[in-house]
Amino acid sequence: MAEDLMRYDILTQDALRGVVRKVLSEVSKTGLPGDHHFFISFATRAPGVRLSQRLLEEYEDEMTIVLQNQYWDLKVTDTGFEVGLSFDGQPEMLAIPFSAVKGFFDPSVQFGLQFEVRDLAGRPEGVTDLPTTGNDDTGEVTPLPIDEAGAGDDEAAEGDKVISLDSFRKKP
Repeated sequence: MAEDLMRYDILTQDALRGVVRKVLSEVSKTGLPGDHHFFISFATRAPGVRLSQRLLEEYEDEMTIVLQNQYWDLKVTDTGFEVGLSFDGQPEMLAIPFSAVKGFFDPSVQFGLQFEVRDLAGRPEGVTDLPTTGNDDTGEVTPLPIDEAGAGDDEAAEGDKVISLDSFRKKP
């Protein structure tokens, strides 16, 4: 199989992040229509994320916010969004680049998207050395795709809190 020099995986992720950008942009102008509301998960240590030290200590790697009833000052740009939320009665302003978003879910219509967050070196977040297939004919080592490398597995490390999107879906 030929090497994907176009990086369709990254192009697809960026296009789908555009859906989140468009939705949040509309909501920033007109508010949430009907029963729509959003669960947005993001990597708290991704480049460009801004949140208080208190929240960073509590949510060291990932955080999920809910935009439903009590949020304010939603501002959307080409690269990210800012929003005001209350945590334990304390107001906080969060700045989240779209590149840090790991998941977007609207339970009112059962719509969800999941994203891979990459570090500055272009590796999937949290992966320092990808397992490899070994040497190819050129003598170079070829990284495995992320799903084969195991970084996309649903298994959680000890102490991790994993919440399935299924838990937010309405039960029949």
